[in-house]
Amino acid sequence: MNSPLLDVRDLHVWFDLERGDRMHALRGVSFAVERGEGLGLVGGSGSGKTTAILALMGLLPPTATVSGEVLLEGENLLAHGEDSVRPHRWKDIAMVFQGAMNAFSPVATIGRQIAEPMLLHGTVTRKAAERRVGELLELVGIAPGRAGRYPHEFSGGMRQRAAIAMALACDPKILLADEPTTALDVIVQAQVLELIERLRHELGLAVVFVSHDLPVVAQVCDRIAVMRTGRIERLGAVEEVLT
Repeated sequence: MNSPLLDVRDLHVWFDLERGDRMHALRGVSFAVERGEGLGLVGGSGSGKTTAILALMGLLPPTATVSGEVLLEGENLLAHGEDSVRPHRWKDIAMVFQGAMNAFSPVATIGRQIAEPMLLHGTVTRKAAERRVGELLELVGIAPGRAGRYPHEFSGGMRQRAAIAMALACDPKILLADEPTTALDVIVQAQVLELIERLRHELGLAVVFVSHDLPVVAQVCDRIAVMRTGRIERLGAVEEVLT
């Protein structure tokens, strides 16, 4: 059998606290994601959902200690710390953060910020990056001519679409979405969910979708992992878990 695209094995995370104490935030989390699959991580606040996907991206703070394996196409991203995850961040595994306004610098245009991952990895020239920005904005339903606008000139829904465009800049295989519809109204939330689902099928993206909202996850995912106190308590098909 072919190995999964992403295989997380026995992932533990500890945070150093004041006075020498440690908090065991993730406790042996394991799951796999196939190519093109949608997996939902659901659970209440403090269950470890966001900690898990930040660990996959190598974006935890210096106070964190991580153990386990995160295998991306068989390569362990945790093997050598930042040196092993940096070449894959944004290029193979990308993230849409909670609260799109916080994902953008207020003093740089949307187009410049979408182009940044491409230029950082040296995958395209600056001119090609500008063309690609227009394509990406069009892909998420924003007129390419708006690339020169600043984040405050976009509505909340448009900023979230632009954040998705930025995450797709380097053609990743996996998209991590951390509660991407939080603070959006119901109509815009539905549009963003529809966009993620469409992109998943059109681009063959694997999506790990973090949320506390089961009905939302059921719209865009094939399987659900229910987290509580740093552990996965239930993992299965959407219908099976919901019933």
